[in-house]
Amino acid sequence: MIRFTLNGTPHEVGEVSPTTTMLDYVRENLHMTGTKEGCAEGDCGACTVVRIVDGSFEAVNSCLMQIGQADGIEILTVEGLEAINGGALTPVQDAMATGGGTQCGFCTPGFIGALFALEQSGELSGDDASDDIIHDALAGNLCRCTGYRPIVEAARDACGKVVDYTPQPAIDRASEHTTRDQVFHAPQTLSELMRLRAAHPAAMMLAGGTDLGLSVSKDRQKPAVVILTAHVAELLEIEEADDALILGAAVSYTRALPFIDRLYPSFAEMMRRIGSRQIRNLGTIGGNIGNASPIGDTPPCLIALDATITLASTDGERELAIEDFFLDYRKTDLRPGEIISRIRIPKLTAAQSFRTYKVSKRYDQDISAVIGGYRLTLDGDTVTDARIAYGGMAATPKRAVAMEAALNGAAWSEETAAAAGLKAAQDFAPLTDHRATAEYRARVAVNLCTRLYRDLAGTETELEVVRV
Repeated sequence: MIRFTLNGTPHEVGEVSPTTTMLDYVRENLHMTGTKEGCAEGDCGACTVVRIVDGSFEAVNSCLMQIGQADGIEILTVEGLEAINGGALTPVQDAMATGGGTQCGFCTPGFIGALFALEQSGELSGDDASDDIIHDALAGNLCRCTGYRPIVEAARDACGKVVDYTPQPAIDRASEHTTRDQVFHAPQTLSELMRLRAAHPAAMMLAGGTDLGLSVSKDRQKPAVVILTAHVAELLEIEEADDALILGAAVSYTRALPFIDRLYPSFAEMMRRIGSRQIRNLGTIGGNIGNASPIGDTPPCLIALDATITLASTDGERELAIEDFFLDYRKTDLRPGEIISRIRIPKLTAAQSFRTYKVSKRYDQDISAVIGGYRLTLDGDTVTDARIAYGGMAATPKRAVAMEAALNGAAWSEETAAAAGLKAAQDFAPLTDHRATAEYRARVAVNLCTRLYRDLAGTETELEVVRV
């Protein structure tokens, strides 16, 4: 039995597929139609609901969240906000209504969910109503029929007006949910997870579901066996050693971001563009690696940073350089029964600089055409070690060995950087698809090396066009 708190009230799910999306469940089974479906793939934000975990209010895409993932937690839909506020509109709802922040209303429940989670998080208070924070919170809500201004003003008007609501006590999670034709496993220890993986090698391995969830929300697949990794204690650990950051594979982007931001700021800035807060609250770096997409955003960065991953099974553990994990298109070195358990990212030394650049049609929340990751080690003006990796340029995320060779031992200058960029033709033979042509990708890969030099030299302060 799946049990969670819904809009302040304990709720039990009957004979329903555990892979039913939260969006479909509240709309079709409970007839709570305030939450909308726009894209069913986590882009538009019309389906946003609020998830409460360990007292934290987080906006998530209900179209990507399976109800098996909700077991033991608390969910708030737009219908429940008045109920938890003593029957009155919450400050965010009132500000949106009185300030003209809604027009047709289709997208409004998603905006309300995103802003309510923001207000309850305590990030905004009084004079600290930063536009950057507001825009970040709304990046996953794409409809703008009234324009940005009234919605952002509603966020400012409501800032600091936190609803006095104490989350309900946590409900014990079940380790297994079974229906007539499906079983949904939710192990809580690594040993249990490895045992299940060995027993069910063809099972859907579900972390956050922000990518894999599309097979359910869009393709309407109904996997016979699902193994959820999100509650495995060992996979949720974050350790900062003297020389490295070690992330459990089920750590969400949101939880990882403060560490990434402090240690690798450029990586963190790119991570904010992978997806909205709704996506970052569910998605994981381990899932992004395991998905093995050639246009995944984190692998090129991790390859450039010389990261390693630990693969675990009932036979033991082995450590692998992440660049060796990707063998061919969507093919990895993961053996039967293995799972990714943690990612180790070396810290930068005083002589090292790291940058990553993502090129996509849309700035926020879009799939990359090209992404480059660069770690340079300098001794004075000489490059002593260059690690460069690209995504979107081959069947896998891949090192740019010819570009690296052109830099190693050379004097660091714009001319050297530009010359190294031209070596991309030796490293890659990109393809043309609906995101970009091969010629465009090749040109971008070359030009990003010049951008790298100008960025590190500080000769161009505006490298991103994000506002006019």
